[in-house]
Amino acid sequence: MNSHAEVNPVEHRERRARARGARFTLNGILWLLQVLAGFFFAGSGFGKVLMYDEALYAAAPQAVAWYAAVPQVLIVLVGACEVLGGVGLILPTMTRVKPKLTPLAAAGLTLTMVLAAGFHLTRDEYPLVPANLVLGGVAAFIAVGRWNRRPVAPAPVTTSGVLGSAAVLGVLAVTVFAPTWYTMTNVRF
Repeated sequence: MNSHAEVNPVEHRERRARARGARFTLNGILWLLQVLAGFFFAGSGFGKVLMYDEALYAAAPQAVAWYAAVPQVLIVLVGACEVLGGVGLILPTMTRVKPKLTPLAAAGLTLTMVLAAGFHLTRDEYPLVPANLVLGGVAAFIAVGRWNRRPVAPAPVTTSGVLGSAAVLGVLAVTVFAPTWYTMTNVRF
């Protein structure tokens, strides 16, 4: 019998990584991207959700030209999807409650960025397209990575998972949502 057939592929990969002194793993890279993209999309989306306010929506095209070409309700809807997608990149995997929602959130954000790139192309807003493509690529990488390369197994709800989720939402509120709200409601465009 071949001795390689008896080696667990995960253990073999981990042994090779330790032997090389590798500090970066696919799982670690996915987590880093999930947190960074999650915070980015949640913050960006929250700014769009605030467009429900008529005064903010009326003033917004002075800061972001394409807002004038999109109905208010669509901006708010896209913003809500981005907030939920951003949170969905982090919490389901972190808590292990319905972790398959993370790659679905990432796939939805990928689609959002592809559609945004197409929108900007039709408006000749070429400088905005690379950011859409990079963000869409990151979201696609997360979707593929968490769907079949490094999926996270589901687990029952735990107290630590609930507390961790509350902590992430608290950090989002303090570092992203509150500053975005303050800036958009107190700074004149």
